[in-house]
Amino acid sequence: MKRTFATLAAVAVAASALVGCGDSGGADLLANIESGKVTLGTKYDQPGLGLQNTDGTMSGLDVDVATYVVNSIAKDNGWKEPEITWRETPSAQRETLLKNGEVDMITATYSINEGRANAVNFGGPYLLTHQALLVRADNDEVKSLKDLDNGRILCSVTGSTPAQKVKDALPGVQLQEYDTYSSCVEALHQSKVDAMTTDATILYGYAAQYNDEFQVVEMTKDDGEPFTNEYYGIGVAKDAQAATDAINKALEKMFEDGSFDKFVQANLGDDASVVTKGTPGDLSFLEK
Repeated sequence: MKRTFATLAAVAVAASALVGCGDSGGADLLANIESGKVTLGTKYDQPGLGLQNTDGTMSGLDVDVATYVVNSIAKDNGWKEPEITWRETPSAQRETLLKNGEVDMITATYSINEGRANAVNFGGPYLLTHQALLVRADNDEVKSLKDLDNGRILCSVTGSTPAQKVKDALPGVQLQEYDTYSSCVEALHQSKVDAMTTDATILYGYAAQYNDEFQVVEMTKDDGEPFTNEYYGIGVAKDAQAATDAINKALEKMFEDGSFDKFVQANLGDDASVVTKGTPGDLSFLEK
């Protein structure tokens, strides 16, 4: 009987430990910050947001936000600033990388929607932007969203939502999907597609990189309202509530001390108007 009770007690302890780790199997962001090493996910090919430079360094608004957040969490807990390893996180792989624990946190133009919120936890949102189109500067045929509804080819990225939203609204659009936005930009550059669509923040970054070759076309509904609202969040493992709360606290501090405004101006410059501050912890927009 003693052995039976001992066995049951051991099972209970093991079960409790598993519950403490969460059911997602994802990485423990706070524990890894404390250990001094974190792996952060972002995009590698988006100028002004997440870009791997030729010397291997990282730059962009999402990079700055992610760095601020983990360093702020470390400071609040009396830990040293962690060593950051960056990991490229394509749109279609973000939830999988978090679930598998291959990254501790993702800040990669990660729009919060209901499906994603069921798969991972989100800190934020830290900004609001809107969907737009990128077309060639010499294009006189695509001046609005409706101009696409005539068999024209629209490019976007596998695993992202913008192109499908356009497809649902305009069934006449031909949809071409690539793995990365940079591949879409190259297809547009070579006139293989008529337009590409994603968030305005991303498109203005590419337009700036290619000088005057492209132009951004705003997308609106019939009532003049933006075609979509895109709320960027910071993804962590599902049910990692302590990490989510710590991220939101860091984001609030980032807004209060003026760091976010500096990051936006430094990375987006004249196009900073496409960004509106979010409200960390407020996901009520998912219910609309």
